[in-house]
Amino acid sequence: MGEVFDGYERQYCELSANLSKKCTTASLLDGEQKRQKISEIKAGLDEADSLIRKMDLEARSLQPNVKAVLLAKLREYKSDLNNLKSEVKRIASANSNQAARDDLLESGMADAMSVSANQRGRLMMSTDRLNQSSDRIKESKRTMLETEELGVSILQDLHQQRQSLLHANDTLHGVDDNVSRSKKILTNMSRRMSRNKWIIGSIIAVLVVVIALILYFKLSK
Repeated sequence: MGEVFDGYERQYCELSANLSKKCTTASLLDGEQKRQKISEIKAGLDEADSLIRKMDLEARSLQPNVKAVLLAKLREYKSDLNNLKSEVKRIASANSNQAARDDLLESGMADAMSVSANQRGRLMMSTDRLNQSSDRIKESKRTMLETEELGVSILQDLHQQRQSLLHANDTLHGVDDNVSRSKKILTNMSRRMSRNKWIIGSIIAVLVVVIALILYFKLSK
């Protein structure tokens, strides 16, 4: 669940960090070298755009709870990519402005120190971006693991409820069988009682007839 998205995400984070470093390098170059480096960066930006689109399609194909988390992360990546594009435009614009570049070269030691400070700042920003991307990947994995654990827990609860229903159904079948047996026993007892009544009645009738005959013979003598 989300493994394809994770693959695209890792590729994008590595590409984003690499592009940030290239931007830092490009800002220190001039002439043909700088133009070549900007061309490489633009090609990387196209690849990053492609990865963003792939991540967007993959996120929208997942379950709603996972999709919401991934789309929120995707918005951050899009903002990060827009910042990189703005940085590239700024560098390209500086490259086309020959007079501004000459002023930078003539600015002396103070400007050199400023460039060095800017370079360190950009490197630190690149490192921070990479660290933030790693943290976002870890957070995404943690969220997906929690979602998976919740799904497993729900499935276990449903399985237990199913077993309880099956057990209750078996119990009801057992009760029905006991009721059926009890009805049969009561029916048999009722039949035996009726038969016994007929037998007793017959015996009494015979006794009455015998007594009547005995009395008749005695009285007739």
